Order: sequence, then structure tokens, then C-alpha cells
Amino acid sequence: MQQSDAATHLDGQTYADRLADRASAAAARTGAGTAVSGVRQLTGGSSSLTFVADLISSGAATPVVLKVAPAGLAPVRNRDVLRQGRVMAALAQAPGVRVPPVLFDDEGQPPQIPPFVAMDLVAGECVEPLLEDARDAGAAPRIRARYLDAARMLGHLHRLEPASIGLGDEPVVGLDAEIDRWTRAFETVPEDLRGDFRACGRALRETMPTQARPVVNHGDYRLGNTLCEGDEVTAIIDWEIWSVGDPRVDLSWLTYFTDEAGHPAAPSTQPCGTPTIAEVVREYEQAWGRPVTDLVWFDALTRYKEAAATALLIKRARKAGAMPPAFQRMEPGLPGMLDEAMALIGH
Repeated sequence: MQQSDAATHLDGQTYADRLADRASAAAARTGAGTAVSGVRQLTGGSSSLTFVADLISSGAATPVVLKVAPAGLAPVRNRDVLRQGRVMAALAQAPGVRVPPVLFDDEGQPPQIPPFVAMDLVAGECVEPLLEDARDAGAAPRIRARYLDAARMLGHLHRLEPASIGLGDEPVVGLDAEIDRWTRAFETVPEDLRGDFRACGRALRETMPTQARPVVNHGDYRLGNTLCEGDEVTAIIDWEIWSVGDPRVDLSWLTYFTDEAGHPAAPSTQPCGTPTIAEVVREYEQAWGRPVTDLVWFDALTRYKEAAATALLIKRARKAGAMPPAFQRMEPGLPGMLDEAMALIGH
């Protein structure tokens, strides 16, 4: 897909031209605008492609984002852009939660004509401070403020009853299913990336806490999946793996990207300016409206999840012959992450 984005088809149209035509038709059908033009690729990825374009309405051009499933593959799981649009549309009016407004979508004719969803282009920068190479002391107050705002926004997200925003038909992902998902991932990676994952998975099952009331989970909630301006989060983005499940899955993941957590992908031991884990949890609890319990178990699950997800990415990077620096840093430490998870739950 990425290789053919700029290729000219037999009829003389480029991929961008065809996407502009489809988007124009969808915009006109829904009354969002009269045409879409100037389609250009913004980023590319394994799960979907992202383009920016101009939506023409009442003679004025407004920048929009088009998120498109990859052609040639079934638009399911993390490639299901219509499902991503569904959760963002459901959250559009949620108090304390900000997401890109969804404008229109198109189901396409998969797998050859992929679906897409169109959203407003929200202002803001997308940065994961912990993974940045540079450490700027002057940026620390802004990073701290953004992190705490993200914690509050997560609390507001988790206050919502899925059924109250039209997501009551979503299946609830249990904690056993969370463990199973990452166990299956470990089973597909090379031996040197596995560690003693089976023992860790068993230990997680043996110590599994009672599941909390299910909420809408982002699945990869951290500053790097938000847009920010000044001290505030302007939108939560990248909803590829959202689900309905235990809220502590998201909260623990957010705390893992603090200075205090010691994430092995961090390029420097110097702090970048995040709040402490306790401060993040406190802000979250105040917004969520209740205390958090058993978070240590979820911290162990987070390390199990991160080790498995990173092992998958390293496997793909090895095949491609291009290993990002963050993966190079994490590669030798993956078994140690499982040891850390075991220690957290007393095994």
C-alpha cells in the first residue's frame, strides 16, 4: 500500500486523486462539505495510513485528516478505521474528554477499496517526552502539566458508562483475555525475546484481582498518543486498539511512561519532567471519582504486555533489517521485564 500511494493508475489518477474523489463524494452525501482536495500523506504505519487534505465548505477550505485502512487486507482489529471513528464519535460530547471530531466516513469495498474516516485536523504536537533523545529542563514544567491533564482526562473517560454513549454492545475484555492476548504474542517471537513468559503468565493468572466495572479503554494511553498545546491535551488520538475493560489497564500504562517507572526504552536516565506515579494516580482518582486498588498487579501486567508487544515489533524489525534505537535499547532487557513483573506480584 505504502509503495503504491504515489503511483499512477492506468486511468491516470494517483492514489491521492482517487481518495480525494471518494472523500468528496462522502462529504457531499453527509453535508459536511462540497469537495475534498489536496490530499497528501501525513504519516504511514502498519495498521493504517494517515493523510491530510482540504475540505471545501461554503467556499472556504478547512484542513481535515483522512485515516485509511491498508488496501489488500481485511479492515479488522487495529486496521478497522470505522470502529476507531465510532468510538471518537461516541466521545464527541463527553465532559472532560477531547477527541478529533469525526466528520464523515466511507465503508469502501474492502479489501481492494479500503474504508476511511475523516476528522477535523486538531491543533497540537504529538510527543512522548520519555522517549525523546534530548532532555530540556525548560520544558519540564510544560511536560508535567500536560501529563497531569492527561491523567485527569483519562479519569473523565473512565467515568463514562459505555452503554450511555452508544457502546453498550461492545464485548467486555476480561483480565484473563488480556493475559491470553500477550501470551499468544510471546508464542510467535524468537526464543531470545521470550524470557520465561509462561511462568509469568501463570503467575498473573494466579494473582488476578477482581475485575472493576468495565469502561472505555484507549489501549495505548500515553502522551505520545495525544495532541497537546501549551499545558493542555487538545485531543486523544490513535484509537486502534480501544476496547471495553478494566480501567486500571489504561492507568498503569500511562504511569509506565513516567520518569519514575524506569521504562527501558528511555534514551537517557536524566528525568524529562513527568510527575511521579503517585501524582498521576491522585489526579486520575480525583477525576474518576473513586480510589484505585490493586494497581501493582496491573503494573506487572503492563510489563508483560510491553515485553510481548515490543518482541513482536523487534521480530518485524529484524525481518526488515531496520532496528529503531528504542528497540535496540529494549532488546536485551525483555526477559528482565518479565522478572520485574514477577517480583511485583511476589513470585
